Amino acid sequence: MERVTGIGGVFFRARDPDRLSAWYATHLGVDPAPESYEVSSWWQQAGPTVFAAMPADSAHFGGAQHAWSINFRVTDLDAMVGQLRGAGIDVQVDPEEYPNGRFADLRDPEGNGVQLWEPAGADSRGPA
Repeated sequence: MERVTGIGGVFFRARDPDRLSAWYATHLGVDPAPESYEVSSWWQQAGPTVFAAMPADSAHFGGAQHAWSINFRVTDLDAMVGQLRGAGIDVQVDPEEYPNGRFADLRDPEGNGVQLWEPAGADSRGPA
């Protein structure tokens, strides 16, 4: 069976797309969508990705007005959290360490959920 090889894009509505794209670039290092075909899109490192449908009333999204959230893998959660807090961004680190890693949660300027994940266990070793 043919399979997809990864996520090729994440698309979502924003009240101020330019400002929100700049926030992701400045604080998380996610390059904005290229403005021409001569410029490459943002490249990410190979790694595990969770693709999960969740109940419509899930608290994970932070309210009914938010229909999506994104989880970014990071190499050093503590360093990323320090960087974000240094920029005045509120970040909540989950005190529990899970078998698959550590997590922290924040909101982008439009209130969308952003989760940071430092993989551990099987997810840090690569595919079986």
